[in-house]
Amino acid sequence: MVTSIDRTELQSLIDEENAQVIDVLPEREYTESHIPGAISIPLRRLDTETVSVLARDKPVVVY
Repeated sequence: MVTSIDRTELQSLIDEENAQVIDVLPEREYTESHIPGAISIPLRRLDTETVSVLARDKPVVVY
């Protein structure tokens, strides 16, 4: 299910539910600036194999 959230909701998911934050920007842009703790999986590489490392019992936020 895809849902849009704001910064407050994102922070709550990270703090309360240990959400996994996925940054889909190209590697160069991720290096320049990203949310602390975000996992870099560039959109071009986002597939079943790359997301298999994510915990299934935690929320996933993609930006």
